[in-house]
Amino acid sequence: MKDINSINYTAKETILIESNAIANLIHLIDDNFEASVKYILNSKGRVIVTGIGKSANIATKIVATFNSTGTPAIFMHAADAIHGDLGTIQNDDVVICISKSGNTPEIKVLVPLIKNYGNKIIAITGNVDSFLGLNADFTLNTFVEKEACPNNLAPTTSTTAQLVMGDALAVCLLKLKGFSSTDFAKYHPGGALGKRLYLRVSDLIKNNEIPKVQKDSSISKVIVEITEKRLGVAAVIENDKIVGIITDGDIRRMLSKSTEISTLSANDIMSTNPKTISVDAMAIDALDALESNDITQILVTNDTGDYLGVIHLHDLIKEGIF
Repeated sequence: MKDINSINYTAKETILIESNAIANLIHLIDDNFEASVKYILNSKGRVIVTGIGKSANIATKIVATFNSTGTPAIFMHAADAIHGDLGTIQNDDVVICISKSGNTPEIKVLVPLIKNYGNKIIAITGNVDSFLGLNADFTLNTFVEKEACPNNLAPTTSTTAQLVMGDALAVCLLKLKGFSSTDFAKYHPGGALGKRLYLRVSDLIKNNEIPKVQKDSSISKVIVEITEKRLGVAAVIENDKIVGIITDGDIRRMLSKSTEISTLSANDIMSTNPKTISVDAMAIDALDALESNDITQILVTNDTGDYLGVIHLHDLIKEGIF
């Protein structure tokens, strides 16, 4: 028997109510939606997104999504707009007005003012027959049968529907503009997502030491090189080309077999054909190489195969890519 007072039951019921409402939005997409997308796409101005109350909160998120996907947008609070902020709207701007009821006092004042300026209005509303729905140039229907709130009062399902409709607009515009992963990186240079798209191996190795030894280098010299450069590895070099690699693990394994190292050289314990990556490769490719080969360091080379340094897993972790 279901315990309708349980926390888990309420959580699941809330998610189910909202998910059903979102799924129903598919049936509400019509010619108004397509016309809205095309109008924004061809507009020479920005998208001004406005609302009041919880709809204003949703408006700010939609603005953020537009801006991060290549559609310039600005948030304008509906209440502030009728008290001086109407100057935010420029001649070529498109205004998206969000309101569940479409009949709030602020909306009734704001809509005629915007239309007097000659700007087109796209309504996102749960009531297409409202003042907003009837006076907008394009009306996007976000009707929901009920809020997830047990009293059917607190904006929950309705605001989720508004948010999803905004996402649908943004993604359609993104596709039509051919907004690429490179474009995305330009708008997200400081985050982990952006770094995955623009950070290169060359950016990571510039501050690293370049541990290297010759084939005839003594084991003592190899140990000193690995220890001083603090990357857990040294490349074995011949004429600037990589002929092998020695890791701190190789050193430990050697010492576990014999403590007599005076007669040994780098050539005796190195591994040949080590994994390498181009200095021009993306940092995310370096991570893929480390993971696929189950290693923590990879040697870096240029186009002619010259040894340039080492990428360590810690470099990627430090940049937030791992």
